[in-house]
Amino acid sequence: MSQTVDEAPGAERAALRAGGRRKPSSRRRKEAFYFWLFISPWLIGFVGFLLGPMIASVYISFTEWDSFTPPQWVGLDNYAKALTEDPVFWKALGNTFYYALISVPLGLVIGVWLANLLNKRVRGRKLFRTFIYLPTLVPLVATAMVFKMVLAPSGPLNDLLGWFGVDGPAWLLDPTWVKPALIVLSAWGAGGATVLLLSAMNGIPRELYEAAEIDGAGSWRQFWSVTFPQITPVIFFNLIMGLIGSFQIFSQVYILTAGGPDNASQMIVPLLFREAFSFYHFGYASAVAWLLFLVILALTLVAFRWSRSWVFYEQEVR
Repeated sequence: MSQTVDEAPGAERAALRAGGRRKPSSRRRKEAFYFWLFISPWLIGFVGFLLGPMIASVYISFTEWDSFTPPQWVGLDNYAKALTEDPVFWKALGNTFYYALISVPLGLVIGVWLANLLNKRVRGRKLFRTFIYLPTLVPLVATAMVFKMVLAPSGPLNDLLGWFGVDGPAWLLDPTWVKPALIVLSAWGAGGATVLLLSAMNGIPRELYEAAEIDGAGSWRQFWSVTFPQITPVIFFNLIMGLIGSFQIFSQVYILTAGGPDNASQMIVPLLFREAFSFYHFGYASAVAWLLFLVILALTLVAFRWSRSWVFYEQEVR
């Protein structure tokens, strides 16, 4: 005869009223132990090398600290200095915007164009795909050193322009041309985006192209009506990653120009690096870093909002 809840002993009654829930078995506790054990290296690294320094930098941004003496609390003075007193900060921010707003769309256009070409059924396309992706495997420092020779006043690029009767500029020494030179360097790494876009194109159902052909659509119309809408999620991903990466540009500027000439190529991250490790203004550098974070966050939110009007996500048919 079954026991009712009221007839059961006290401990049993509590278990019955809780829906028959029992304590986790020893096997589940063991699985939980191993779970935390295996992710502990990542957790330690995350807290010790990312979350911890981020929290510390928030505090340091409200202080004046040279890493040798105790930090002195100054409140919002570092932020006020960046926004109202330091013209180099605004010049670096303007240069960074200039670089990002040209290099990111340029990289996307080149990536889509190359992916569309590599998606064609032509002989040797696997070899071409390898050649396109290879530059992304070269360390950025090595790439910058090569481009430093290419962009020299008497370098190969100006020699090539001379064959066409064009007197090439001193790319890295001319304030007018130094940012375009950095943008040209950024296009060298378009192979990473190309691979992702090519993968997205390979996943488009062939039936969509067949239906477009039946309707009389040519290759150009097929690209805009079939290919482009299907790859917009990957384009959007590359847009966000490119935007974040371009606002954090450092190695190219540090190696090629050090921010010169006359701060014409100075960017935000090289600026805060210089303030922190050359002038030992760690408080001011931390404030600049958090201002950069707010700029990137705002632009990312705007991009996500804008994506609703053009990014196509395939709906599940129920």
